[in-house]
Amino acid sequence: MRVIPVLDLAGGLAVLAQGGRRETYAPVRSQLAVGAPAGDPLALARAFRDVLRCDDCYVADLDAITGGAPQHGLLAQLAGLGCRLLVDAGVAEPGAAQALAAAGAAQVVVGLETMPSFAALGAVARALGSGRVVFSLDLRDGTPLSRLGAPGGRGALTPLALAGAALAAGAGGVLVLDLARVGSGRGVDPERVVALRRTYPDAELLAGGGVASRGELEHLADLGLDAALVATALHTGRLGPIDLEAVRRRAAPRPARHSNDSR
Repeated sequence: MRVIPVLDLAGGLAVLAQGGRRETYAPVRSQLAVGAPAGDPLALARAFRDVLRCDDCYVADLDAITGGAPQHGLLAQLAGLGCRLLVDAGVAEPGAAQALAAAGAAQVVVGLETMPSFAALGAVARALGSGRVVFSLDLRDGTPLSRLGAPGGRGALTPLALAGAALAAGAGGVLVLDLARVGSGRGVDPERVVALRRTYPDAELLAGGGVASRGELEHLADLGLDAALVATALHTGRLGPIDLEAVRRRAAPRPARHSNDSR
């Protein structure tokens, strides 16, 4: 299973996310980049690569997600370090997605929080190709962060149904991200991982929010998760290179699909 370090970017700085309360985020002070200025995203990306031996990096462009201009220049610098970037920049249409890819994003995240419709997600997937688009199932304490309803006026979709609709629209993968758990150490909800993996066995499945231990990462790998997003535990040193290498060696199993699973 891959472990993907996280960079939350605001105003050109890497900030430490906690509980989705963006107004409280402050520049990261990390044990990985001792001597570098607080919040230096390039120093942190180099540490992810050189110290943790991670090739991937998840980037949340908080400026763009909250309605500001995307930080394309900074993304290009990060990509220039050899990072394979998975980027959420509040993309809602093909042109923005293509600009993000041109800036260096290997995969573009379309987040439930900012997505206007599944048709918009489908348009992005057609523009970039399914394999380059990941749907972020944005939750807060398990509740979807969306006003989208089910077709035909049947009310709000469940998290499992939202993931299915996103995959049907053309997304190649699903990222489960509960903002209330971010930075909390509470960890990812394993039952949600199990339900998603069982129902959608062929989709790329990622999760993040509060991951804090090697034991949890190993458990998530055993449940079939393809990749876990981690931030705070890397900066504090609770998770280090030895832990990540052990987790990388654990293969994500692929259970048989049960079509009658209704969760």
